[in-house]
Amino acid sequence: MSTAVESMDPERLWGGTVVALLAALVGGALVFPDRVYYGFIWHYFWGPVLADAKSATCAVYADGSTTYLYDTAACQAAAEPVAYPGYTVVSEIGYALTLLLALVGVVFLLRRLDVGQDRGLFYALFPYMLVGGALRVVEDAFDGLSAAEAAITFPWNTLIISPVIYFTMFAITLVALVVSVRLADSGRVSSYTYPVAAIGTALLAAILGYLGFLAYTTEYVEFYPQIAGVVLAASTVLAVLIWWTVERYAPEINRGTRAMGIVVLWAHLVDGVANVVGLDWATELGLPADLVPKHPVNRALVQVGEQFPEAVQHFIGTAWPFLLVKIVAAVFVVWVFDEQIFEESPRYAILLLIAIVAVGLGPGTRDMLRATFGV
Repeated sequence: MSTAVESMDPERLWGGTVVALLAALVGGALVFPDRVYYGFIWHYFWGPVLADAKSATCAVYADGSTTYLYDTAACQAAAEPVAYPGYTVVSEIGYALTLLLALVGVVFLLRRLDVGQDRGLFYALFPYMLVGGALRVVEDAFDGLSAAEAAITFPWNTLIISPVIYFTMFAITLVALVVSVRLADSGRVSSYTYPVAAIGTALLAAILGYLGFLAYTTEYVEFYPQIAGVVLAASTVLAVLIWWTVERYAPEINRGTRAMGIVVLWAHLVDGVANVVGLDWATELGLPADLVPKHPVNRALVQVGEQFPEAVQHFIGTAWPFLLVKIVAAVFVVWVFDEQIFEESPRYAILLLIAIVAVGLGPGTRDMLRATFGV
């Protein structure tokens, strides 16, 4: 005898879960606004976005209004809730759970569109993983520009600040995918993957062109091409070496992902190398100052590197533990995605790999381009 859960339509079960979670958040925010909305949602999710959008040191909620402070001491003295730009452990866990829930919904969508069961979708969506990071750098550039110089100002700039930018990128990607599927169904293109990739590539070129325009026309944005050159060259060389080593001595690790595995490696190496270059070697490559880590995980791993003697730090820096973790994690992911996973659920496997690449390449692209354009 089947249980109620087993007999329930998976799409309805997913939809019911989403509705229940939203109802709990909205209901809790309405009934207990101080504890649920301002103490949790605003404190860990929306407040950091507002502080980032205003280029403030922190945002403080008190007496029904939000105040933006631009002094570290004032932020430390303010009464909670105080929100700082960037991520916290709580917000990163929340984003991870939201991502997993969203991936299930996207699988249902791909089934309805009858796409995503082949590996072409993985490669077609690759440009969008770069677009997200590049678009985030545009907002970073706006922080130092006047209202007349910035193309987007508050509150619209919140659309390209984490975590809202994930929803923005999802909407852009969804529109591109649906349009491309319609073009393929009408016979105008032989495969939906071609227009999907073309739209993403065009968006990436436009964003990079706009950043170049800002570097040419404004004093705040500059151009340090050597940064991107070092990051891309080092990431590519490391990816090839690691891939060759695995293929030579443990080929079973690569059997499931095949060529997609090297993309996974490269994406996370870009993130790791960009952190090492930006945090430890930016000044040596011409920037006025080294960058600072914005993610809790980055900061924690940098603190691990700071435990080594000064002489060691002088030669290899302090951000290398993050790169090491990235290498180990990427190889582990490639190993986990074996042939059986792709045989049993190809859509979900490919979609998970897309998300894994995006998790590495999005922040990595942002860190690399922030340093490249000096923002």
